[in-house]
Amino acid sequence: MTDEFRFCLEISPAEEGLRLDRALARRLPQYSRTTLQGWLRDGRITIGARPVSAAAPVHAGECVAFDLPPPAPADVLAEDIPLSIVFEDDTLIVIDKPAGLVVHPGAGCARGTLQNALLHHVPDLAPLARSGIVHRLDKDTSGLLVVARTETARLALIGQLKTREMGREYEALVIGTPPAAGFVDAPIGRDPRHRTRMSVRRDGRPARSDFVVLERLGAYSLLRVRLHSGRTHQIRVHMAYLGFPLVGDETYGGGRTRHLLDRQALHARRLTVRHPRTGESLVFEASRPDDLANIVARLRRESLS
Repeated sequence: MTDEFRFCLEISPAEEGLRLDRALARRLPQYSRTTLQGWLRDGRITIGARPVSAAAPVHAGECVAFDLPPPAPADVLAEDIPLSIVFEDDTLIVIDKPAGLVVHPGAGCARGTLQNALLHHVPDLAPLARSGIVHRLDKDTSGLLVVARTETARLALIGQLKTREMGREYEALVIGTPPAAGFVDAPIGRDPRHRTRMSVRRDGRPARSDFVVLERLGAYSLLRVRLHSGRTHQIRVHMAYLGFPLVGDETYGGGRTRHLLDRQALHARRLTVRHPRTGESLVFEASRPDDLANIVARLRRESLS
């Protein structure tokens, strides 16, 4: 058993009096109720170094200790693919992902992904779910992405995503002239007519994006967008919904601008996380990649001429 799979969760005042299995289901939604109950039966979850039943009430301040078997290593090959590493210690890795790099293997893409590259860089990531990747960026979106190096860190980062403590800001180049600042609070779900697309739907999952115009560039605008949720294609869908699709985004209405940029003009510029081990607030920034920087500079020159 490795330390990466021994960790503790402290019961919060809001969980006072709940059944243990219900409290854990709230805190660890990535695990099924059946899985949690199995660990309880096997004595892998304890309070005060003693096994405890699923129905036991919990109390604020108690530490629930986990001593879990490592999951089976993912069937993903390590590959020597260069990585742009912004930060790395024994708990976290922050990557500046280039456009064109898929985050993890999927249908039709078994190799050449960020996950393959991570397993070459840190083989010890193999037992972690998705090799420690806790959020993703679309293939053609560039920018910052955080990876956990331990199970404790992975669970902590998932928690920060769930509570919106993790801050994620993007730069997006859109077609048109939106207001100087605004937000979109509109649920997003799978488009029933085009299963590879997402759309704003009444029965979708809640999603909110805040935006500020950084610069007017003639018929285009450069935005800073802050996420309050992390739905698939969220910024692309929300901006298209407002009538301002991203430059280069042929999936959501920006295809007529592929002559400017042959991908969606979206870059994860800023990432804020609380370090799972030290509690320190960490802020990372990644400059615009050359393709996006060049088109912004070109549009700026044209708008001034």
